[in-house]
Amino acid sequence: MSASSKKVIYAALIGNSLIAVTKFIAATITGSSAMMSEGIHSVVDTGNQVLLLFGLHQANKPASARFPFGHGKEIYFWSFVVAITIFAIGAGLSLYEGVRHVLHPTPLENPSINYIVLGLAMVFEGGALYFARREFIKAKGERGYFEAVRMGKDPTLFVVLFEDSAAMLGLIVAFIGILLGQLTGIAEFDGMASVAIGLILAGTAIWLAYETKGLLIGESAEPRIVQGIRELAHASGNVEHVNEVLTMHVGPEYILVTLSLDFGDTLPSADLERAIARLDRQIKEKYPLVKRVFVEAEARREHPVVSP
Repeated sequence: MSASSKKVIYAALIGNSLIAVTKFIAATITGSSAMMSEGIHSVVDTGNQVLLLFGLHQANKPASARFPFGHGKEIYFWSFVVAITIFAIGAGLSLYEGVRHVLHPTPLENPSINYIVLGLAMVFEGGALYFARREFIKAKGERGYFEAVRMGKDPTLFVVLFEDSAAMLGLIVAFIGILLGQLTGIAEFDGMASVAIGLILAGTAIWLAYETKGLLIGESAEPRIVQGIRELAHASGNVEHVNEVLTMHVGPEYILVTLSLDFGDTLPSADLERAIARLDRQIKEKYPLVKRVFVEAEARREHPVVSP
């Protein structure tokens, strides 16, 4: 697993832990619903970083008889759990806290404490967001943000980026809600800000769940890799036709490849074995993420080839 993934998670874990404590202290002193929601948000984010680190640890476990292709998909599973956690706990509690304060508003006490805490939280969260964004930009290359998320195979990078972005947006909403409540004397603004934070978390969770679901089910490798493997097979002098190239990410750094190839009918079995071994070696040398290659020697088929 890439070292950058762990660095991003550790940075977010440290930042969120410190921020959560200060937010809860401020919420207790001032009675702010928005600040309480932000504290819940930071606790959920901290727990999510722990889950991601656990997922990375599990994903590094070696293959076994029960799991012959390793445990790489563990990180996909725990990333999906993170999305569920954000939705169920973060969004749920924030919405509950917000609705409760809208229905039964209470005036804020010492609101200046909230501003100090929010300012510090923005500094810490901004640093974590900058770090996560920098690592994500390195990983995405020349692709756009949305394309990089859609095509990305390491969910830890965009999960943390999503969390930090939602956290920064939540801080801005909390600041606006508290400020409006203080300036207008309408205490409901604080509860409305908490509701808005809950909706932000719900939206983030749904998007994360959608993006990690495909990885959990089994996404193919990037189209350029699939096409490159097809070209290598075509270039082999013993292959008359490439029937199918099927790929699947078993983990962020593990691609499984299955090829259906039509070899010459007169090719001796010994030459066939050597041709398969040579193609296997060429694919793995050009694409190091490919760990296993399975080749089926089949006559050319007439049904459509599965799209990459």
